[in-house]
Amino acid sequence: MNRLLAALSPLLLAAAAHAAVSPESLDQAAASIEPRMLEWRRDFHAHPELSNREIRTSEVVAKHLRALGLEVHTGIAHTGVAAVLRGGRPGPVIGLRADMDALPVTEQVDLPFKSTVTTEYRGQPTGVMHACGHDAHTAILMAAAEVLASRREELPGTVLFVFQPAEEGAPEGERGGASLMLEEGLFGIAKPEAMFGLHVMAGLESGSLGYRAGPFMAGSDFFSIVVHGRQTHGAQPWNGVDPIVVAAQIIEGLQTIVSRQLDITDVPAVITVGAIRGGIRHNIVPDRVEMVGTVRTFRPEVREDVLARIRRTAEGIAAAGGATAEFKLDTTPNPATINDVALTRRMVPVLERVAPGRTQELGLRTVAEDFSFYGREVPALFYYVGITPKEDLATAAANHSPLFYIDEPGLLAGLRATLHVAVDYLERGASGD
Repeated sequence: MNRLLAALSPLLLAAAAHAAVSPESLDQAAASIEPRMLEWRRDFHAHPELSNREIRTSEVVAKHLRALGLEVHTGIAHTGVAAVLRGGRPGPVIGLRADMDALPVTEQVDLPFKSTVTTEYRGQPTGVMHACGHDAHTAILMAAAEVLASRREELPGTVLFVFQPAEEGAPEGERGGASLMLEEGLFGIAKPEAMFGLHVMAGLESGSLGYRAGPFMAGSDFFSIVVHGRQTHGAQPWNGVDPIVVAAQIIEGLQTIVSRQLDITDVPAVITVGAIRGGIRHNIVPDRVEMVGTVRTFRPEVREDVLARIRRTAEGIAAAGGATAEFKLDTTPNPATINDVALTRRMVPVLERVAPGRTQELGLRTVAEDFSFYGREVPALFYYVGITPKEDLATAAANHSPLFYIDEPGLLAGLRATLHVAVDYLERGASGD
C-alpha cells in the first residue's frame, strides 16, 4: 500500500496543482483586480498617444510587467512591449495581444478622465483620443498578466504577452504594428501555437461576447488620389482645369463601383474617401486636390478587382475633365482577419462559460484589424467584447467617434474571457483533451 501511495503521490500532486487554476478562482481574481484595471484604463484614456508614439504607455506597461517578474522585451516595432511568463509545469505556448495606440479624434464625451491632449496630424491641429478602446485592451491585458503571474507555479506552459503599437496604422513614411513586430522577431522570443485577442465594440451589449469562425473582419487598404489641374482665377474657371470639380466627380464615381459593379450579394466591399484637401482661397481654382481613403474586402481576388476599378475610374474621370489623377496605395495593407475554425469551435464553450446566454456568432465585419498578421503565422482567435448598456444600443456612438463611450462594467467580461481562454488552452493543450 505504501509503495502504491508513493507511486501515486506525484500524480496526486499534479492533479492538485491542476485543480488550483479553476474557473472560480480566475473569476475571483478578476473581480479583485477589476478596480485597478479600471484605474489603468482611465489613466491611459487621459494620456492617449498616436501610433508609433506610445512612449508613456509602453513605459507604464513595461514597468508593470517587470514588477511581476516577467521576462520583458521593449522597443519592438518602435514602442512595442512583449513579456514572457513561464509556468511551473510543461505545456504549450500561447500568445495574448493588446493594442496601445489612440486616434486623431477630439473627444466630446464629458468624463472626469476626458482626454485634453492635442497634436498636429497631417498638417492639421486635432485632439487625441482613445476612440477605439485600445486603452481598455491594454488595461485588460495588464490585469490578466498579473492574475496569471500570481499562479505561475500552477500553470502549464508559457504565455507571451504582446502589447502592440500602431494598430491603427503607422504615420506616413513609417512602418509599424503587428507586421513589423513579427519582422523584428516577436515570435522568436516565444513562438505561440495559438494566438488570442479581443476588441471592445460599441453596439454590443455590455458584458456580451461576439465571435465568428473563419473570415471575420475585412482586409484593409489605404489609398490616395491626387488630382492635378491647372490653377486660375475663380472668376474665370475656363482658363484653367478645376481639380475640385474633377475630385468631386471621382468621389461620386468611386461609389458606383460597389453599388453597380460588384456582386455584393456574394461578399461585401467598401470604398470610403475619408479626407479631401485642396485650395486655399475663395477666388482661386487650385492646381491640385488630394483625397485619401480606405478599401475593405474579404477575398484577394475581390481586392485586386476593386483596386483596379478605383484606378481606372479616377484616371478616366480625370482625363475626361482635362486633368490627371495619380493613384497610390499604402505599401502595408492589412489582410482579412480569419479565425481558425478548429480553434474557434474549441473555445466557443469557454466564451459561453464566461457570458452564458450572451455569447453570439456575428456576421462579417467590414472594420479591419492588423491582428490578422498573427493569424497568418499561427492559429488565432479574435473576438468582441460588448461595452454598450442595453438601453443605449440603438443610439450608441460607434468606435472611432468623438462620442465613443465605454460602459466600464463590460470590461470585466473581457478580462474573464482572456483568463479563461488562456488557462483552458494551457491546461488542455493543442489537442483540447
